Amino acid sequence: MTDFADRILAWFDRHGRKDLPWQGAGAYRVWVSEIMLQQTQVQTVIPYYERFVARFPDVLTLADADVDSVLSHWAGLGYYARARNLHRAAKVVRDQHGGEFPASLEALMALPGIGRSTAGAILALAHGIRAPILDGNVKRVLARHAAVAGWPGTAAVAADLWRIAAEHTPTRRVADYTQAMMDLGATICTRTRPACGDCPVAADCAARGLGATADFPGRRPRRAKPRRETTMVLAVRGAALYMERRPPAGIWGGLWSLPEVAGDAVGEWCRRVLQDDGVQRETWDPLRHSFSHFDLEIHPVLVRVVAASRRVSEGDDVTWYELDHAPPGGIAAPVRMLIDRLREERHAPDR
Repeated sequence: MTDFADRILAWFDRHGRKDLPWQGAGAYRVWVSEIMLQQTQVQTVIPYYERFVARFPDVLTLADADVDSVLSHWAGLGYYARARNLHRAAKVVRDQHGGEFPASLEALMALPGIGRSTAGAILALAHGIRAPILDGNVKRVLARHAAVAGWPGTAAVAADLWRIAAEHTPTRRVADYTQAMMDLGATICTRTRPACGDCPVAADCAARGLGATADFPGRRPRRAKPRRETTMVLAVRGAALYMERRPPAGIWGGLWSLPEVAGDAVGEWCRRVLQDDGVQRETWDPLRHSFSHFDLEIHPVLVRVVAASRRVSEGDDVTWYELDHAPPGGIAAPVRMLIDRLREERHAPDR
C-alpha cells in the first residue's frame, strides 16, 4: 500500500462517512446511489434514494416496473437520462445476467449509463475489488495533490489522472479507500475554500505548495450559454389538464409535460389538437429554467377549453390529467411549478 493510501485510510477511520444508507448494501443499491450522485450532492440524494429503493428494492423490481413509475420517483433530481438508463440497465441485468450484477469492469461498462468511474465504484464498494475511480471529487483531490494542469475533460489530462488514481488505489480495504477519496473531496478538498489544514495529504500537496489550489483542476473553457424560448400551453377542461409524454430521447425524455408551440401558434394548436378555438386565454409571466448547456425561458399560456372535442382521447402519450389526482408519471420541475400555480388559482377564493 502506498503512503498516500495509508494516510487517506487513517483519515477515513477518524473522519470518514460510515452511515450512508447505501454503504454495505450490495451492488444494486451502490449502483443506484452512484447514478444519483452524478451531478448531485449526497444530502440532496439521500431522501430520493430512500424513496426510490423503498419502491424498487431490487434490480428485478426495477426492471419489471414501467418507465412512468421510475421517472415519477426520479422527478426533482434532474438529468433524467440517468433514470432512463437506470431502467434500461436493470432490464439488461435481468435478461442477460440472470438478475445478478456482473462483477467485471468490462461487463459493468457495457450497461447503459455506467462509465469507467461508476463501474469502478460498484466493484470497489460492493465487492472490494481493486478498481480506481475518478468522479468529480476524486479528480479535484488528485489534480491538486499532483498539480495536474488543464481541464480534466481533455483526453490527456484525464489519462494522467487515471494513471495517478490507479497508482494510489490500494489492494486492501478498497471499499474504505474509495469512500474516503469521495468523502475527502466532498468535505475537505472542496471546490472553493478547501480546508487544507484538515487534509491528510496536505503535507506533499503540490497545489498547496504553490499556493494555487484554486487553479487545480483546470476549468472548462468558458462559452456563453445560449438562451432558448418556448411557449407552453396549459389547456384546462374543467379540472383536467392536457398533457403529453415527451419523446424518450432529449431534454426531459419520457416525462409528462405541457404542449410546446411557437409563440403565436397557441390558437392554431387549439384548433388542430382540441378542435377548440381556445379563445379564453391568459398569458402568465415567463418562467426561467437553467440547464447545464443552455437557459430556457418558458412563456406559459393558460387556455380554458370550453368545447374540446371528445375525439381527443387518452392514450400512451396523451392524457387529460385530473389536477386533484396523482400525476401520470414523472414531471420536470418547471412544469410541476406551473401545475402547482394552476392548482393554487383553482382553489383561490375568487374562483
